[in-house]
Amino acid sequence: MLRKLAPAAVKAAFRSLKGHNYRVWAAGALISNVGTWMQRVAQDWLVLTQLTHNNAAAVGLVMALQFGPQLLLLPVTGFAADHFNRRKLLQVTQATMGALALGLGVLTITGLVRLWQVDLFAFLLGCVTAFDAPARQTFVAELVGETDLPNAVGLNSTSFNAARTVGPAVAGMLIGVVGSGWVFVINAASFVAVLCSLGLLRLDQLHPSSRAAAGRGGLVEGFRYVWKRPDLKAILLMLLLIGTFGLNFPIFISTMSVTVFHAGAGRYGLLTSMMAIGSVTGALLAAGRARPTVTLLSAAAAAFGLGCGLAAVMPNDLLFGFVLVFVGLAVQTVTTSTNSLVQLSTEPVMRGRVIAILLATVLGSTPVGAPIVGWVADRFGPRWALSIAAASGAAAAIVGLRHLATHRRRP
Repeated sequence: MLRKLAPAAVKAAFRSLKGHNYRVWAAGALISNVGTWMQRVAQDWLVLTQLTHNNAAAVGLVMALQFGPQLLLLPVTGFAADHFNRRKLLQVTQATMGALALGLGVLTITGLVRLWQVDLFAFLLGCVTAFDAPARQTFVAELVGETDLPNAVGLNSTSFNAARTVGPAVAGMLIGVVGSGWVFVINAASFVAVLCSLGLLRLDQLHPSSRAAAGRGGLVEGFRYVWKRPDLKAILLMLLLIGTFGLNFPIFISTMSVTVFHAGAGRYGLLTSMMAIGSVTGALLAAGRARPTVTLLSAAAAAFGLGCGLAAVMPNDLLFGFVLVFVGLAVQTVTTSTNSLVQLSTEPVMRGRVIAILLATVLGSTPVGAPIVGWVADRFGPRWALSIAAASGAAAAIVGLRHLATHRRRP
């Protein structure tokens, strides 16, 4: 019986790949995602060890500048995803992100790079990503339709985190051999893959959704829509807590590697990849799940808090890495399930704006939390910074449980 069920479960988990458009998109996105994770590691390492003397606050500032535009540009990014052709919008944003990676790579290779330049490129990348992310997230529905949307969202997260297992480890090795600059250049080249995939899509097989009219209130209407939905408000508050104080792993892992375990770039990349193993597992489980629930999100938030608490007290990098696997699974369950739940429960014409608010909540909260967490890591040590992440998971779980207690009829 188990032998018959296992292939069926695997087939169900990867069912979106049956369609030509999603297969092509997934292939290009996987290559680009590997390059993106390589750049993230190289950028953090460049700031932490070459442009500063192990200054976690400087890494936090770069993160703040990179994710801050999610909030600054929120009035227009969600509406752009709902109003413009998403495929064409993605072609523009992906090409621009590749150009920015190439520019930073050239500066680094030539030895001209300075900290303020990294800050500037991070901010510019954040501005482009603010338009790219809502369009990319909602474009999935056009590739597969509503029926397979939860599966496609899960597979997207699987791809992103599978790349996370490979990219950081490869970046750690390349940094020691050729330097951070060439890692940025490789990332720039990876954007060619996703641009090619967008060009190879069969347009007659897309599932276009309704476009928002120019005079429909934009972001204000999106906030009004969310405000009337207690479930969406609870989910966004949970993400706000975890996004502000919990999703700062470039700071957590880099500072634990350098100041606690006294490891090099290779070990830092390996630890980041170990966390990604858990994230891939969580994403695959989400892909096979019919529909997530607020109960599941609450349990995952509690597990995230527990995992961060355990990571804070681990005595060596090996045990720390094993706990990161558990943390990765928990946080991926939160983020992937939230994405599916919000998209499925939101009207298609409002989807881009609501997803933009969601992304701004989880990513835009980083500019507030990252400098604080970086300061705590510098002042009191990275173990205390991880303790803050543990508290954020516990607080998010309490929010979810309170919502369930108040609205017992909702799943």
